Amino acid sequence: MLRNLIIASLFLLISFPAFSQQSATYTNDLVEYNKALQLYKNDQFLAAQSLFTSVKAELNDDTLEGDCAYYIANCAVRLNQQNADQLMEDFVTNYPTNIKRNAAFIDVANYYFENGKYSYARKWYDKVDEQSLPRSERDRFNFNNGYAYFKNKRFNEAKKYFNKVSTSEKYGSQAKYYLGFIAYEGDEYEEANELFEEVKEEDRYAEGLSYYQADMNFKLGKFQEAINMGKEQYDSSNPQEKSELSKIIGESYFNLEEYAAAIPYLKEYQGKRGKWNNTDYYQLGYAYYKQGQYQNAINEFNKIIDGNNSVAQNAYYHLAESYLKLDQKQQALNAFKNASEMDFSAEIKEDSFLNYAKLSYEIGNSYEGAPQVLVSFIEQYPDNKNNDLLRDLLIDSYISSKNYKGAIELLENNKSFENKLAYQKVTFFYGLELYNEGVYQDAIDHFNKSLKEPRDPAFTARATYWKAESDFLLNNFDEAGIGYKQFLQLPGAKATPEYNNSSYNVGYNYFKQKNYPEAITYFKQYVSSSNAEGARKKDALLRLGDSYFVTSQYWPAMENYNAAIESGSGQNDYAQFQKAISYGFVDRTETKIKELNAFISKYTKSVYRDDALYELGNTYVAQNNTNEALKTYDRLFREHANSSFTSKALMKKALLYDNTGRSAEALALFKRVASEFPSTPEAMQAVASAKIIYIDQGQVDAYASWVKGLDFVSVEDSELDDATYQAAEQPYLENKSGQAITRFEKYLNEFPNGQHALQAHFYLGQLYFAKSDNSKATPHYEYVVSKERSEFSEQALARISEVYLAEKNYNKALGYLKRLEVEADFPQNIIFAQTNSMKASYELKKYAEAVTYADKVLQNTKIDNSIKSDAQVIIARSAMKTGDEGKAKTAYAEVSKIATGQLAAEALYYDAYFKHKAGNFEASNSTVQKLAKEYSGYKLYGAKGLLLMAKNFYALKDAYQATYILDSVIANFSEYTELVAEAKTELAKIKAAESKTNASVETNEN
Repeated sequence: MLRNLIIASLFLLISFPAFSQQSATYTNDLVEYNKALQLYKNDQFLAAQSLFTSVKAELNDDTLEGDCAYYIANCAVRLNQQNADQLMEDFVTNYPTNIKRNAAFIDVANYYFENGKYSYARKWYDKVDEQSLPRSERDRFNFNNGYAYFKNKRFNEAKKYFNKVSTSEKYGSQAKYYLGFIAYEGDEYEEANELFEEVKEEDRYAEGLSYYQADMNFKLGKFQEAINMGKEQYDSSNPQEKSELSKIIGESYFNLEEYAAAIPYLKEYQGKRGKWNNTDYYQLGYAYYKQGQYQNAINEFNKIIDGNNSVAQNAYYHLAESYLKLDQKQQALNAFKNASEMDFSAEIKEDSFLNYAKLSYEIGNSYEGAPQVLVSFIEQYPDNKNNDLLRDLLIDSYISSKNYKGAIELLENNKSFENKLAYQKVTFFYGLELYNEGVYQDAIDHFNKSLKEPRDPAFTARATYWKAESDFLLNNFDEAGIGYKQFLQLPGAKATPEYNNSSYNVGYNYFKQKNYPEAITYFKQYVSSSNAEGARKKDALLRLGDSYFVTSQYWPAMENYNAAIESGSGQNDYAQFQKAISYGFVDRTETKIKELNAFISKYTKSVYRDDALYELGNTYVAQNNTNEALKTYDRLFREHANSSFTSKALMKKALLYDNTGRSAEALALFKRVASEFPSTPEAMQAVASAKIIYIDQGQVDAYASWVKGLDFVSVEDSELDDATYQAAEQPYLENKSGQAITRFEKYLNEFPNGQHALQAHFYLGQLYFAKSDNSKATPHYEYVVSKERSEFSEQALARISEVYLAEKNYNKALGYLKRLEVEADFPQNIIFAQTNSMKASYELKKYAEAVTYADKVLQNTKIDNSIKSDAQVIIARSAMKTGDEGKAKTAYAEVSKIATGQLAAEALYYDAYFKHKAGNFEASNSTVQKLAKEYSGYKLYGAKGLLLMAKNFYALKDAYQATYILDSVIANFSEYTELVAEAKTELAKIKAAESKTNASVETNEN
């Protein structure tokens, strides 16, 4: 024993120094480790991590070193360091036997879970060895894992873990709550209800469960239970929950058809993210509708935009009915049309179509003609009980819509719906419309179509009359005469409005045929009738006077001229002039001179003033009153230098000088006429007269020298010239146009500067113009107007202007028209010049000049309504182009009083436009409705009116009407690209605005 003790002591003595040094180091490291651990427990993670790192570097103990690595990684997790996960992964890899390995997974997972980083938490929960967890940790592990899956909406995985703790004392209630929610989200409402029932007694769940249970009962169709549960929670809910409960309660009442109770709750709903959808608007609108609150119903229904489902079809149908209840028929038409275009309910589709058809007839339709709508319905629903009524409406709709062209196409192409009476009427009315537009040949074609179906005697008579009128205006006087006579013999003629003026028209037709005795008979018949009145009676008196005058019955002529003057005729100057001339033919020369002088003094601006001066001069010559004659001719030269009588008066003056021995002065005037008016009859007479003076004076060489300088006549060929011309003129006078053309062309080839060249060019121009060969007529007219003014100048200017207008060569036309206005003697040609100068200036965008001409036209009291409306339209259009809408508005208002056809449609559109600009949106819409009702045949203005109506409705806060109309414009009027582009822009603006409150509205940005 002693020996052992000694050995032990010796061992201790020998070993002590090394052992003592190692133990001190270990103890020191352990102290530092424990210090770091305390820092960790006190959440001093950065300091703890630093100290753990220092301790780990000094240790040789794997277990303690592994623990340090564990805590270093844990600190990194809690400090949210970027390499935290890697440090933990390194710990697990480097220290696989460390007892903290499993704890590391669960600890990191729990840390992430507690900080709401559920995706990170699940990553670490997946690494945990669930079997090695103590029972006390398993429930927490399962609940947290389930909740992490739940928060990531992976409900199937969440459900697996929640089910593991559904009976847990600590986690069971929570698990059931979330299991219930998962069932709720999966539409398994019975299961959800059972789970929620198990936890609803717990205060922390009670508040939220009321909403879910109310919603589930609603979805299960248990509406009263949904209402009860929703009301329990309603007053204590936060704003968002209260909004959702409002929807559940309101919609439950709605489904129970308790609409009055539903309305306040439906109104309280705030929508998803502050937006309602189309179904939300429909439910509130329908509730109002069922309560008879139609305006409120409209206010909700018309927010349903772009709807294309059964809800939308139902909504649009009831929207239409609401509009009808408030007599808003245009709005109702649009809504019925929309509902009729959807296929979700066949019953609603058919009834909507029926109402759409009836309203189209009643108020008009800008989308398509009312007749087409009616026929389409009858064909689509042949067994509908209302079809007999619709067939009656169809006939009237042809006329009331004034869509005659469309109606004709329909009747001609749709053999299954033949109506000969309707065809007779619409072809007549379309013919009349074409007549008013000046398209006379087309008008005749349609009057003939009407006459082929002589069903109604009155329309047969009217078509006969207007066909004759068209022939008259085409200068087909023989055909017109036949037509007028047929009209007067028809049994229905006397009952027509045309009968009152028929004798006037017949008289005028005879007048144009120069059958003056017959003209007198009918003009007398007209002026003595009780129907004669106004401008037509005044004109008839003048033409009656002319007819007597031409037939040398001067006293009756003067009686009628006096009657015309007393009636206040717009042509008093003409009547006074003719009356003065007539006195000369009844040997009352002094009275004639007195009347002519009175005329010249009174009518200082009359187009007949130069006629009067020339006639007065001639009368003085006849009275051998040479001095007065010379004074009168000089006055003519001075005051009317460009008169067509200038050359004639110069010749008269020259002859007076020659007859009174003033040969030198006479010769000077003859030479002036030949120089200034070449190729005229006066020029040829002047050459002949000058020749005599030269011969008398013995200056034949001087004569020959002078004549050589004249290029319009060859003295030696004058007889051949004259004979060749006469050979051409004869067939012209006999209406043998082909032969006349050949001979006139031959004459001009042989005598291009002949004494009759002017006449030959003019007559060739007339002949080619009559054959519609304008290219050949033009050079001949240009020759005439290029020469000095003659008796042919005026008509040549009118014709060449007409040619260039037809070719739309407005620049050339305008030049000739301006000359015609100045040079014309006939009032009709002055009106023609001013009217077409107005139109040509507008086409050339010379708007100020166009307005100047239009004002001139309107100052003429003799023009008819069609010319007046043309002038007012030019003023209006020019004002619009130059931004003067005030002037345009006034002009269009005048147009609307007298215009027909397209101009009337244009005026009506602008009436709506100006009302829109003034903010009178409802009045503007009423005008657009009238446009659709009365002028649906003019598609452009129908489309423009619809676009305007859409803007009006949006200004009236009716987004549905606005968007529906714009969609229709885009779909139905593709030919008007500018209008469609504008409609698309407006539609995009409206949808962008409406999408801010209606989640169902899709925009390009969505």
